[in-house]
Amino acid sequence: MHRDPAAPRSPRRRRRIAATTATLTVAALATIGMMAPASAGLPGVVPEDDGGGATAAAPLAVAGAYTDRFLEMYEKLHDPANGYFSPQGIPYHAAETLMVEAPDYGHETTSEAYSFWLWLEASYGQVTGDWDPFNHAWDTLEDNMIPTTENQPTNGAYNPADPATYAPEHDHPSQYPSQLDTGVSVGSDPIGSELRQTYGTSEVYGMHWLSDVDNIYGFGAAPGSSTLQGPDHPGPSYINTFQRGPQESVWETIPQPSIDDFSYGGPNGYLDLFTGDASYAKQWKYTNAPDADARAIEAVYWAKQFAEAQGAGSEIAGTVDKASKMGDYLRYALFDKYFKEPGCESTSCPAGSGRSSAHYLLSWYYAWGGALDTSGPWAWRIGSSHAHFGYQNPLAAHALSTVPDLVPASPTAQDDWSESLDRQIEFFQWLQSDEGGIAGGATNSVGGRYAAHPAGSSTFYGMVYDEDPVYEDPPSNQWIGMQGWGMERIAQLYHETGDARAEAILEKWVPWVLSEITVTDTTWEVPSTLSWSGQPDTWNPGNPGSNAGLHVEVTDHGQDVGVAGALARTLIYYAAASGDQAADDTAKALLDAMWTQDSDDMGVATVETRTDYGRFDDEITPGGNGTYVPPGWSGTNPNGDVVEPGVSFLDIRSFYQDDPMFPEVQEYLDGGAAPQFTYHRFWAQVAVATAMADYDRLLGDGVGEPDTQAPTAPTGLRVTGTTANSVSLTWAAATDDVGVTGYEVLRDGAVVGRSSTTSYTETGLDPETAYGYTVRAYDAARNVSPPSGRVAATTAEGPVEEPGGCSGALTVVRQWEGGFQAAVRVTAGSAAIGGWTARFNLAPASFVQGWNGRFSTSGSAVTVSDVDWNGSLAAGASTEIGFTGNGTAPSSVPVTCTAD
Repeated sequence: MHRDPAAPRSPRRRRRIAATTATLTVAALATIGMMAPASAGLPGVVPEDDGGGATAAAPLAVAGAYTDRFLEMYEKLHDPANGYFSPQGIPYHAAETLMVEAPDYGHETTSEAYSFWLWLEASYGQVTGDWDPFNHAWDTLEDNMIPTTENQPTNGAYNPADPATYAPEHDHPSQYPSQLDTGVSVGSDPIGSELRQTYGTSEVYGMHWLSDVDNIYGFGAAPGSSTLQGPDHPGPSYINTFQRGPQESVWETIPQPSIDDFSYGGPNGYLDLFTGDASYAKQWKYTNAPDADARAIEAVYWAKQFAEAQGAGSEIAGTVDKASKMGDYLRYALFDKYFKEPGCESTSCPAGSGRSSAHYLLSWYYAWGGALDTSGPWAWRIGSSHAHFGYQNPLAAHALSTVPDLVPASPTAQDDWSESLDRQIEFFQWLQSDEGGIAGGATNSVGGRYAAHPAGSSTFYGMVYDEDPVYEDPPSNQWIGMQGWGMERIAQLYHETGDARAEAILEKWVPWVLSEITVTDTTWEVPSTLSWSGQPDTWNPGNPGSNAGLHVEVTDHGQDVGVAGALARTLIYYAAASGDQAADDTAKALLDAMWTQDSDDMGVATVETRTDYGRFDDEITPGGNGTYVPPGWSGTNPNGDVVEPGVSFLDIRSFYQDDPMFPEVQEYLDGGAAPQFTYHRFWAQVAVATAMADYDRLLGDGVGEPDTQAPTAPTGLRVTGTTANSVSLTWAAATDDVGVTGYEVLRDGAVVGRSSTTSYTETGLDPETAYGYTVRAYDAARNVSPPSGRVAATTAEGPVEEPGGCSGALTVVRQWEGGFQAAVRVTAGSAAIGGWTARFNLAPASFVQGWNGRFSTSGSAVTVSDVDWNGSLAAGASTEIGFTGNGTAPSSVPVTCTAD
């Protein structure tokens, strides 16, 4: 469901930057297709290696009917005959080819599909103890959805002080191309240099959102290449579609390659369909869908919990590290598109510096791109000004800010994600309607061009309420699926942390959604379409409003199995954390109904009537809908389809006429009945399958029989270590008739944290202070044990913070005719410092511009001091600033450094 208004870089910028064991069903004993390592065997028996790689571990999960269903669906998903995966092992968006929704072809794939694949394999690891498929899924993701060095060849020229050239968004595709405007100020990127310093590269570690798996378009924008390989390439191929404002539906998109070397399209490739400029340069450009990267991290969080409970945490440690790295770069989604400050109402609003441009929400996208010509390099990056509640993932933010192995390596990342966690929860609170449903979102750029806020608009930290953020055809918060996706993460957060804010949101949302779900012996339905009225109260964190004027109505119900799976998972986590029997019963009823009423050879599916397929042959009408091509523009796709004014969706996708499903569409276009298809979307199958696994894990083993017996009290609580700011604890495991789910840690009688293991470390404490701790266990029904015995702990003496010395070193990063780029690394001495100032002389060259510091010059002499986030350095720690210069860089530049 991703849309992308892109911001290509102007070539003019080059001149400026060129600087428990279980009994399994028969289904589980079959060899799993597509995944060589996933050969399953009898419980407790390790089969001989069949030559395909590692063999499966003995299953470890508690057995149950829903686990059996999960394994059956898992087999169907991995059965090559069902066609969910390509020959290269890449998950398709759907098993069927003729499908138009956000991807415009069923055998494209999205970063969304990969994130759901990780969830599937996390559940498989939890059920079987086999973690090879999970690691394999991430490896495939990395190979095929994260652009390589060759795919993003000029990132080294990226200047965080000048991240992109502004181009306004417009209300209708016919208003494009959008002219680049160098007269609008943009803010500085506060994390670009930090990421480069942390990972030793300027490349971005994030997924591009859309891939043409079978190369049906023929561009051949292949992973590992900076040129187009054309129609003979077997795929996959990086492509993009959405780029022209909120009214551009999938039916109005013009596909283009993410590597545009002008091989196809018009004289300027496809660039001048979208962006206006005096001249065009061959370039690469990628767009990230933050909800998918966050869902991938969420899946890794749970895989880590499952694997560690099995004593197998080391088996996925490498993947955990990669998820942490992805979370570091995902922070680009926390900033305004052009790094302007929240509250913008004109293009002249303040350009941000440091964190002043952060809204701390997971926005609709972030994007990055640059030149293909390495002899004249330039690169750009943007965030997004638009945030939809359905993209928020507070569970991922919790993981990235509190789980040591998942906290990213960059110095400021943990703080960013901690702030984001609170901001995301507040966002749900702000958007909750009087009935309980969650409204759309907010933007910092009305109309995508920093227009004035409509009179009387409600705001959230300066951002204005938007009923349908990002797109309007169809409205982005009309689909109930956003409720399932967003609230599932709130329920997981509540389950894991007991957050009182998440609990309050769920206590209002759950009764609303339960009242709209119907399940009988012969049918079932969930909400489908939502209608919104009013707006939330302007957000006051100290005194939130009641939102009495914000309303939602369910206008239609249906049988979307993916939505039903997501709603079931939300209810499962809520029931497990709260003991709510109605939520438990409804989740079970939904899963049972889908299984008994809608199972087929490929999974779980229902018939869909597609009246929207009447738009296959729509042509543009003045002021109306259709595929808009600017007057005078003409280009050719690799297969010979001509892109010119008057074409339809089908005209530039002629391959659809050869699809075996197309005759039904043609009959509809000729005046017949709307076509009916049974679709098997990969994400929807995974949503149902993992809900089955979650039900047994969290609520199973005697389903329908209330568990009222609390666990025994933990014993043996002791302090294993203290620092000036932390206390570490361990204890012996409690027991329970069903199973212990986790432990609550109480400090002086108040819950301060939870743990799924028998240890916990509390941080953020005061030095030389006495604290008292107890621990109590809880089970999936939220029965809580008596507390353990109390232990006392006193934190250590805090370090004496005295200013120390520092040193500096200058390195030339790259040179070109007439200019260069350099970096200065500042390192604290034997004691921590609270700030620094570095000085150097570039004679005979001169300073142009810098980033990550406060610069001043006197001739060729340069003085630079810290900014807020990089001034405090621990003993021996370093930070790096960068700059560009004119002339030839000196061969050796001494740097003096003084500490504040």
